[in-house]
Amino acid sequence: MTWQIVLGVVAALVVVLLISSVKILREYERGVAFRLGRLRPALGPGVRLLVPGLDKLVRVDLRVVTLTIPPQEVITKDNVPARVNAVVLFQVTDPVQSVMAVENHAVATSQIAQTTLRSVVGRADLDTLLAHRADLNEDLAQSIAAQTAPWGVQVNVVEIKDVEIPEAMQRAMAREAEAERERRAKIINAHGELQASEELRQAADTLSRSPASLQLRYLQTLLELGADQNSTVVFPLPIDIIGPFLGKLPQLMETFNGRSNGTSPPRERPSADETPASTERDGHG
Repeated sequence: MTWQIVLGVVAALVVVLLISSVKILREYERGVAFRLGRLRPALGPGVRLLVPGLDKLVRVDLRVVTLTIPPQEVITKDNVPARVNAVVLFQVTDPVQSVMAVENHAVATSQIAQTTLRSVVGRADLDTLLAHRADLNEDLAQSIAAQTAPWGVQVNVVEIKDVEIPEAMQRAMAREAEAERERRAKIINAHGELQASEELRQAADTLSRSPASLQLRYLQTLLELGADQNSTVVFPLPIDIIGPFLGKLPQLMETFNGRSNGTSPPRERPSADETPASTERDGHG
């Protein structure tokens, strides 16, 4: 009876050992096994048998890992404080190196990404950080990948997610953008005035060669003013029409002033040819 109990215990231990020795690795996993502390070749996916108590298995995930870098307090090249966070996508390409070369490749990659982010952003000014993120992302990816490559970790993507700057700097940037837009508007307006003046000069040259066309233009202007039903009509007169009146304006002013003062306007002096004839007639009389 005793031997039956012992046989049952031994059979149970064998079953437990067999169950504990069977390891199943998924398709996206690789196994790094150690036997008595010695490294064994990497194990692929499927059912694997290990010696309990002698072998130790470390599972390595080969899928892409998304790592979020917490916000980092940085100072840009132009001495502007900012908070920058980013995201890193990496995956293990060499399971053995990811276990043998570093204690925890995920934590190590996170720390390297944080320090590299502060270093790269500190070498760039604020305009580059806001407008040229693609160049900074590429620089970050190359810098992080160069340090994680010996660990069997490949960095695929590094993207800066958000950049937070002080409110005073945001207001200053808004004023700068507004001033820039006003400058562009004034330049565009000046170019428009220049082009319009050139076109008007050409039109004036064309109209000056044909006075009849100028009169037709005046009549068309009158027609346009009458169609609007305006209470006030301002109609320009050409200078060639009122020019003769402007030339006689001083003489008319003298005549008007003389009449208002009660004096007759000055008579025209006889010419030199008329004076002798008049004297000669007086002598004969």
